[in-house]
Amino acid sequence: MTDTDLVSRLAAHRMLGSAPRDQLAWLAAHGTLRRFEVGDQVSQMGESLRALYVVLSGYVIIRVDRGAGPRKVMEWHGGDVSGLLPYSRLTNPPGRVTVEEPTEILMVDRECFPEMISRCHEVTAILVHAMLDRARRFTKSDLHDEKMVSLGRLSAGLAHELNNPASALERSAKELSARLFELEASALALGAAHLTPEQLAAIGPVRTQCGTPGERAALSPLERAEREEAVADWLGGRGLSSDIAEALAETAITVEHLDRLAGALDDDSLGFALRSIGASCRTRLLALEVEAAARRIHKLVAAIKGFTYMDQSTDPVPVTLGQGLSDTISVLGGKARRKSVTVTLQIPEDLPPVQGFGGDLNQVWMNLIDNAIDAVPESGRVEVSAACRDDSVVVRVVDDGPGIPEEQRERIFEPFFTTKPQGQGTGLGLDIARRLVEEHEGQIEVDSRPGRTEFRVILPRA
Repeated sequence: MTDTDLVSRLAAHRMLGSAPRDQLAWLAAHGTLRRFEVGDQVSQMGESLRALYVVLSGYVIIRVDRGAGPRKVMEWHGGDVSGLLPYSRLTNPPGRVTVEEPTEILMVDRECFPEMISRCHEVTAILVHAMLDRARRFTKSDLHDEKMVSLGRLSAGLAHELNNPASALERSAKELSARLFELEASALALGAAHLTPEQLAAIGPVRTQCGTPGERAALSPLERAEREEAVADWLGGRGLSSDIAEALAETAITVEHLDRLAGALDDDSLGFALRSIGASCRTRLLALEVEAAARRIHKLVAAIKGFTYMDQSTDPVPVTLGQGLSDTISVLGGKARRKSVTVTLQIPEDLPPVQGFGGDLNQVWMNLIDNAIDAVPESGRVEVSAACRDDSVVVRVVDDGPGIPEEQRERIFEPFFTTKPQGQGTGLGLDIARRLVEEHEGQIEVDSRPGRTEFRVILPRA
């Protein structure tokens, strides 16, 4: 193909065709026309970009693997430009660029860029606009992917967190149904004993202790066993069945309570009364377990709703950071417990709000706190705090992990850079956190040394 033919094809190019013909002639003279077949790779991740790609015909796509397998994030047809663009900071493609149809590309080596910028002003302007558009499209794709990864982690964590209280709720509800029959039968038996008003009055104070969990939760396993054994011995000493000893020991009922009850009732009445009290204690304890499990589920759902800002406005509004940080820590609580990591939160009551989008800011806290939990060793510690400084609010996330090596510290905010193993990190979390903070007219800083890494997010007050 002659240069004249190539210039004619460039003049028909959708993006570059409006440039002056002499500039198109310059591209034709300094470019190399290459033909690619289906399956050929124009470039791949890890290779340095060396040329501008002017796609004359065909179909090319880029696939990026961010831990869940390669996925198409962008495509180019005849009439598009790609590859290395003037003033672009992109040095390596984020994935593999593969040919899907027979394709012709005019490649202009980057060594020609200084001359192209000085001689081809209109072409350069077109390419800069293409670079900005590509950056926006990649940013949108990156944010979408990171949110999907976060959603996956969130879903897995929520399923794990909900499983325990849901299982406890089901188990306790089933047992509660069975215990109600026992409670009814013991109540009928006690009623048939024809107790006097004074005897019934003696039973009342003991029965009310069933609604109090007592001090058992604070006791050691040995102390708990001793408490239950003491109640069982007391029952056995009076010829009564010890099968209710565990239920009585779970409450605030003590041997002293039982002694006072025994002094007010005869042996037969005491047996009926204790069986009724035992059934009542079991039922109430199961009801407390159902209530606790339901409360835990309610708190988790409330935390998820608060974290995601399901009813978020499309306009910036004053955002209370304390609630967002608390919801984020609740969402990540299961992950922290699995590593025995202690996560603390310190928020002053008078912390002023910031102007912005709560859901986006929670994405920042999610990325920073999640990374901190990953960084610390087993039984590590993560401290989250916020404070007012002049006209700004400063949020700090501090961990006692090994720190970030100095040679990596300058790169941690780069897209796709990650220190995590393949499949465990996308390399987008900190980059997206930085972008979201900057969109809120704030800034993010990091200080790191072995044993202490601190990320600071500084946001203007509302």
